[in-house]
Amino acid sequence: MVNLISLVIFGVCIIIAITIHEFSHAFAADQLGDPTPRSQGRLSLNPLHHLDLLGTILLFLVHFGWGKPVEIDRYNLKSPKRDELIIALAGPASNLLLATIISLIARFIGFNSMVAFFFSILVQSNVVLAVFNLIPIPPLDGSKILLALLPPDLSGQWEEAFQKYGYIILLAFLFLPINGSNLANIIMTPALRFVYGILAF
Repeated sequence: MVNLISLVIFGVCIIIAITIHEFSHAFAADQLGDPTPRSQGRLSLNPLHHLDLLGTILLFLVHFGWGKPVEIDRYNLKSPKRDELIIALAGPASNLLLATIISLIARFIGFNSMVAFFFSILVQSNVVLAVFNLIPIPPLDGSKILLALLPPDLSGQWEEAFQKYGYIILLAFLFLPINGSNLANIIMTPALRFVYGILAF
């Protein structure tokens, strides 16, 4: 029963984190002049508009999954390079903002153990999702941020390489064993500890 409750709490928290993340991409794109996310129903806090069926199932089975990517049309953006950077940053930034708000609430207001546990998982879910998405490997937001920051000639070369090898690199990053762990854990752990230390949750 305890394991079932923990699984449900984990599922609810990660669904909240994914919904906020994808909604923020959609909201940023809409504010910057691209109506594509709005026309596809993505400008919503309804989780059903943002969840991918297979990605959601895998979240519960292996604690790894994904949401439905927000589609944008860069030709609707006034300054495509700058605006794509803002849109890409909006998702991770919203997760870190939510984690900060929840940690502040939990720090200053007393809760019973179950609510405290829920809040701790909600903070962790948002922080992990933000940090993971900042890794510069496609289709993660970090790759879009990197491309937006690079000079045009170098950006084109990287984008071509990403299209060819991005998913292979991501799979190796996640599942290739290294000293009993994987590259994702090795890279993310210091960043996660740093953020948790700031939040002091």
